[in-house]
Amino acid sequence: MTTVGESQARVILHLDMNSFFASVEQAHDPSLKGIPMAVAGNPKARKGILVTCSYEARAFGIYTTMTVGEAKRLCPDLVIVPPDFEKYRIASSAVFNLLRTFTDLVEPVSIDEAYIDITAIGGLTNAVDIASAMQQRLLQELDLPCSIGIAPNKFLAKTASDMKKPMGITILRKREIESILWPLPVIEMHGIGKSTEKKMNELRLYTIGDLAKTDEITIKTAFGKHGIRLHQRANGIDHRHVDPEAADERKSFGSSTTLPVDETDLDECLKVFKWLASKVAGRLDNRQLAGTVVMIQIRTADWRNHSRSRTVLNPLYKEQDIYKEAADLFTRHWDGEPIRLLGITVSNVVMMNELHEQLSIYNFEKHAKEEKMDSLLSQLEQKFGPGTVKRGMK
Repeated sequence: MTTVGESQARVILHLDMNSFFASVEQAHDPSLKGIPMAVAGNPKARKGILVTCSYEARAFGIYTTMTVGEAKRLCPDLVIVPPDFEKYRIASSAVFNLLRTFTDLVEPVSIDEAYIDITAIGGLTNAVDIASAMQQRLLQELDLPCSIGIAPNKFLAKTASDMKKPMGITILRKREIESILWPLPVIEMHGIGKSTEKKMNELRLYTIGDLAKTDEITIKTAFGKHGIRLHQRANGIDHRHVDPEAADERKSFGSSTTLPVDETDLDECLKVFKWLASKVAGRLDNRQLAGTVVMIQIRTADWRNHSRSRTVLNPLYKEQDIYKEAADLFTRHWDGEPIRLLGITVSNVVMMNELHEQLSIYNFEKHAKEEKMDSLLSQLEQKFGPGTVKRGMK
């Protein structure tokens, strides 16, 4: 593996595919190029949610998470296609494989983005040329556009990649933080959501510069360890290395249990899945991970093993969402045979703080209020112990 001396200034790229799902659809069907188009969970339903849209669609004011009905009112000629997860997975794999022809220091962090350490293959002197070569090859060989940020660390590289889209290449140096980063509102900073923004505003922290110049004790008191990380990054500090093995190390998380009797009652099996989902969700939460593949394991009384899996658009980390997918898989495929063992595994995981969430039609409308409920449950469990508070089930 390529290694870099600690004393050498790092040069990190953050590559972000532009409107990835829409771009993949356009690459497969050239008739979709140059026109307003979008990918939606249910194209025929006016309440269907847009997963992504082309830049031509954005020119009409259309954006991700808008309903099909709203989008059609803005652009009656908008072409909508259903998502094809397998197609996107194959395209994603092709992107990362192409990047690895430049260097082995490639760390995928979601289906459509990756960090690349180019310190050893050209450094800052050749950074723009290397980024341009990557960008052009992706466009010519895969017909997929991307934007690339160049910086001395991951945080600044990711920030830079957002500055020019589509097909942008942007350098962000530490000395430019005060002039470029600090004037921005805190909500523009990666890792800060609406609830954190509100709390920061209550502390009179309105810009990234306000956050950077506030003393660390105040930030730690209000936001804990996460606040310390945000404070450091607002000052351009991020010591995380590009780790090609990170995705493999956190590839899957699962839990299984042998049942006390050979079970034939559906309700009892679903109770077991509910318990398993809580265990898997807890492990994901401890590591701040989310996954897009849910697999169930079934071992029947005659010791035959069966597994069923499903890929979802929006990475899962909540107990109720993991349970929903597992329960649906089970009820669809179980033939009533006596069961000896049940298991759930969540795989294809990514870091939650680096997650570019693609909201699906299944959970977009309830997403905000569930986040509030999950936060309350976590606080209660921290105070009174795990398992003391349970979410109700219909």
